[in-house]
Amino acid sequence: MPKFSIIIPLYNKEKDIKKTLESLLAQTFTDFEAIIVNDGSTDGSEAVVKSFSDKRIKYFNKKNEGVSFTRNFAVTKASADNIAFLDADDYWYPNHLENLNNLTLNFPEVCWYATAYEKKHTKNLCIPIQSKIMKHSSWQGIISNYFENSFIDALAWTSAVGMKKDFFLDLKGFDTTITNGAGEDTDLWIRAALKSSLAFSTIITAQHNLQGSNRISHTPTKNRVFMNPDNFLVEEKYNPSLKKYLDLNRYSFALQHKIAGDKESFIKYSKNINFKNLTPKQQYILKSPKWIINGMLKIQKIATIAGYRFSSFK
Repeated sequence: MPKFSIIIPLYNKEKDIKKTLESLLAQTFTDFEAIIVNDGSTDGSEAVVKSFSDKRIKYFNKKNEGVSFTRNFAVTKASADNIAFLDADDYWYPNHLENLNNLTLNFPEVCWYATAYEKKHTKNLCIPIQSKIMKHSSWQGIISNYFENSFIDALAWTSAVGMKKDFFLDLKGFDTTITNGAGEDTDLWIRAALKSSLAFSTIITAQHNLQGSNRISHTPTKNRVFMNPDNFLVEEKYNPSLKKYLDLNRYSFALQHKIAGDKESFIKYSKNINFKNLTPKQQYILKSPKWIINGMLKIQKIATIAGYRFSSFK
């Protein structure tokens, strides 16, 4: 039995999956199997995967059901006690699995673990995640309060997270009612953090490719079913850090729906925000008319192309 089962959902990633699999097969820690599930791709993704002959790769086909269904299905095919997620357009540095494995060895009492990662916005802009825990260089340890460390960038990101398989199954996996990358990962990390501390390494060993092709997060807002932060109304009453974390997500969701012209959803996501949990910049943006927000987004896009990152979360 391998130490890790690597969960890879695949949908129309012909342009990206080769580099992703090459990064997986270049890992210094080699005791793993790769569970690749083709979620009804209509491009040449399958041919690219089948060009690899490594015996550790297990390939499955099914009809298109979305990323949450696909990841959950892949876990049912996993033979290892530990799972790690890798999306088909992301990238691991050669020491990523070694980094995760060290966390499992050093902190066996926790149920999930993650490494720091970087975000590749453009060829000119690739930046590490921002969190107060990142001030500690080459550190690993237990994060008892996940939420207060995730106000700017979340500590957990799908392609840098590992879990005990039984823990994932106890959590019932990803919520399949959330669609098109509209918070299904955030929802799972919240449920995980409420049940177990997180073992974390500040060594960056994974890269979030925001330039990937066919990104589901680019689906029009009105065609996505978003995570509902109000599912945690009871828990947030007794957890100020969770309340702030959820309010920041409410802010993000409300803003996206305002831009999309969906007034009803804007009200739904913004009504339970405690505005003391938002920065003055965030409060101003949320209250601004759509034309001002669109102008800000254009400036942000130009800056990103030039190699600068502007965000209301810092």
